[in-house]
Amino acid sequence: MSDIKQLQDFTTQVRRDILRMVHAVNSGHPGGSLGCAEFLVALYQEVMKRNDGFDMNGIGEDLFFLSNGHISPVFYSVLSRSGYFPVSELATFRKLNTRLQGHPTTHDGLPGVRMAAGSLGQGLSVAIGAAQAKKLNNDQQLVYVLTGDGELQEGQNWEAIMYASAKKVDNLIATVDLNGKQIDGTTDEVLNMGSLRAKFEAFDWDVLEITEGNNIEAILNGLNEAKSRTGKGKPVCILLHTEMGNGVDYMMHTHAWHGKAPNDEQLAKALEQNAETLGDY
Repeated sequence: MSDIKQLQDFTTQVRRDILRMVHAVNSGHPGGSLGCAEFLVALYQEVMKRNDGFDMNGIGEDLFFLSNGHISPVFYSVLSRSGYFPVSELATFRKLNTRLQGHPTTHDGLPGVRMAAGSLGQGLSVAIGAAQAKKLNNDQQLVYVLTGDGELQEGQNWEAIMYASAKKVDNLIATVDLNGKQIDGTTDEVLNMGSLRAKFEAFDWDVLEITEGNNIEAILNGLNEAKSRTGKGKPVCILLHTEMGNGVDYMMHTHAWHGKAPNDEQLAKALEQNAETLGDY
């Protein structure tokens, strides 16, 4: 069990990775990546049961699926610093013929990546299938999936949400990154979805909220609470309230950095706000 300070330091290094990766190729999605850094660090470093090595079957371990695949920088950073592949490989992000493409893919066999996540709206369906496979295999471990809030504007999600409760897929924890922003503005401006809590509950899910979605301790408490609610006949949803661009003052409270890379001056300022902890790649 790591202490909170260790997890915070780990998160700071992940933020540095995200910023440097996106800056190096002048391409990528820093906003949502920064917003989900604490969550993915907590999930991989403390919460999920992970086997040594990696195989696609994932028998006897918890599984994670990233549905909002454009936040690949945070996913790649956490995977590499959790031992799935060398940290030095982060320097190949979005370059031709490398394994770290803008959206995660499976054809190059990058350890830790279980589905291609380019088109939004598909991850929840994949995660439900994996959760049902675990039940068929009498595998007691859990399946986690992360989606964006704007991503829930895709209709396939609601078919999956209906299916999961109808089939009592109660070994599934679906987390929604609820930052209220997407590429063209706020989610309320683009397509107001009303109360996501009310909607999930109407579809017969067990719903909890983490109101401090960029606070490691709050995330750990919320994830442990979610785990305690599994196995009781309902899929579990976490509404994770995050801040897009968290940890970099000029990227916060705006959707402008959803898919824009910082220039040299902006990178230097962002790195000053996030002092090196584990060592850059």
